[in-house]
Amino acid sequence: MKKVLSIPLVTIISLACIVSGCGQNKEVVTDNAEATQSVSSISLLNIKGEVKSQIEALAKQYQTETGIEVKVLGVETGADAQATLKGYYLADQMPDIIACESSGFGNWEGLLVDMSDQEWVKRTDAAYIDPAYGTLGFPYTTEAIGLAYNADILEKAGVDPSTITGPESMRAAFETIDSQKDTLGITSVIGYCTEPENLGWSAGNHITGAYIDSGLSRSDTTYIDLMSDGGGIDETRFSNFAQMIELFNKYSDPALLTDGVYDDQVMGFASGKYAFITQGSWIGATLTGDDADAYAGAGNFKVGMVPYAFEEGMDTILTSAPSWWAVSKEGHVDAALAFLQWCSEDNGQKILVEQAGFASPFTDCKYVASDPFAPVISSYISAGKTSSWHWMEMPDGLGQKGLSFVYNKFAKGELDTDGFIEEFKNVAGEWYKTH
Repeated sequence: MKKVLSIPLVTIISLACIVSGCGQNKEVVTDNAEATQSVSSISLLNIKGEVKSQIEALAKQYQTETGIEVKVLGVETGADAQATLKGYYLADQMPDIIACESSGFGNWEGLLVDMSDQEWVKRTDAAYIDPAYGTLGFPYTTEAIGLAYNADILEKAGVDPSTITGPESMRAAFETIDSQKDTLGITSVIGYCTEPENLGWSAGNHITGAYIDSGLSRSDTTYIDLMSDGGGIDETRFSNFAQMIELFNKYSDPALLTDGVYDDQVMGFASGKYAFITQGSWIGATLTGDDADAYAGAGNFKVGMVPYAFEEGMDTILTSAPSWWAVSKEGHVDAALAFLQWCSEDNGQKILVEQAGFASPFTDCKYVASDPFAPVISSYISAGKTSSWHWMEMPDGLGQKGLSFVYNKFAKGELDTDGFIEEFKNVAGEWYKTH
């Protein structure tokens, strides 16, 4: 586990606990069922703003069945969830159930409950397991990263997505669609956005993840290992990757490319304005949820996903649990564990899959999401054409607070392709030296 907190912050947290009595009057770790029954409410931090209403529905159903209230605390899309959590911790208001991406677990070393003995662990291979501290993360969904597309637009343009197998075919597809923009009634070929302050997680993490893992077996750590060794990159592979980013810059909506926001990006795709979008399967919940009217107006088009094939023959999309729920040792532990167990079972899975549109990580789940991307993920998984999310092993903040600004400068024309490559190396190298 990476220790991401700086020593001064750890010291501050420790002192804060001494002064304020962190965890006083809260439930301690115990197997006593009576302790769970005595708890009237627990709190959960939801970092997936696109399914806010669905997680609240999950909490309401649990309260209906058990009488225990689950207070759902939200984090706006693009906000720094770990910074929010640190604020809760210092104020002695740590949620009972927190949410962490892979790199975030290092912030809470020794403070999270090992859930290795929980029944749900036997029914999934997607739990977050730390070699020193055990099973710390409960997986609530599986997501995919790839170049998502509007199948109706591609069909009308005469582009077969199965032919997009490398950089030349990708470029040809973009050029073909671009030449028919007026006929197709679209704004641009792709909705790609590099705004770093609120959307830095998109390019900085997910698009970088395509460089790290595209085309590789799930266990192949070649490029994350190289990056971890002082921020190094493979010059040839990254040069090919940079040319794909240059293509995105050229064919994206100019109004979105450098200053747009997530909601506008997804709404543009839902409305049929873009043939492609650089977001993952999680936007399916938005297409059928908050943007349902726009999506219906665009014909409820079929969606698909092709690999980020910046080299010929890359045929995988990237799949993983994007984040996990974890239980704080200083909270209402038994009640929190009981809630997570319920979430893994029938009634919880029904809401998480059918309402939130999540692809279940549990082997015995009988529900199939109506999310338009659900069959896309399933087809790649069943074909064994998935790569991992090793970008999650980058130091906390590197993608969102460091690399995202490099993508933005490239999109603004402040860097040419060679400059993008050099700046990426410099930022990554410096980040690894100082973090």
